[in-house]
Amino acid sequence: MISTQDWADTRLIWDYHQMGHAPQPCSVAIGLGSHDLGVADAAVDLYRRGMAPLLVFTGATSPTTRERMPRGEAVHYRERALELGVPSSTVLVEPRARNTGENIRFCRELLQEAGVDVSSVLLISKPYEERRAYATARKLWPGVEIVSASSPMTLDEYVDSIGDARLVIDMLVGALQRLLVYPEQGFMISQQVPDDVTEAYDRLRRQGFTSRLLPDEPGQARSQTRR
Repeated sequence: MISTQDWADTRLIWDYHQMGHAPQPCSVAIGLGSHDLGVADAAVDLYRRGMAPLLVFTGATSPTTRERMPRGEAVHYRERALELGVPSSTVLVEPRARNTGENIRFCRELLQEAGVDVSSVLLISKPYEERRAYATARKLWPGVEIVSASSPMTLDEYVDSIGDARLVIDMLVGALQRLLVYPEQGFMISQQVPDDVTEAYDRLRRQGFTSRLLPDEPGQARSQTRR
């Protein structure tokens, strides 16, 4: 049973995870691989709106995507973009990354090797991963302007798209834990988390929304996990 308080706490965390950046033209758009093909759709929409001349899709596979995307997340994203009419010459693929840090590092290397001058990045992720992606990119790609983007969805719409409300809450809680833990590990910049958001996070943890938490205690995480 998901209580009224649980939903209120979830909405608070959902809102915090989104950066609220207005899309603007950037040197390149990078779509971060995941189980959600909506990231590719959002990237194509932004490309069509003239927000970036080049798309890069990044991601290998994970336990949650291996069956659905056997050729790799980035490859399936590219195929989706081509189906939607994006010219193949404007899409690059980075097929090795298995976590957010590798997404950023490997894309940076790929673009350097391709001779692409990057001063700004339109970073496209799942809606609840905007802040995590932003914080990671700011740490690993200093000097480049980062603009966060995702499919424009409400929490209710996202829950409907996934079809499992409890899983969505678990994912939001897990994403927030990483924002609290990873700065200490050097994986991302530190960001202020409002007290009401941390209180909501603590309540949801006590209510058992914990399937996407790191296995280690806060402050002892050893590496960035994908999901």
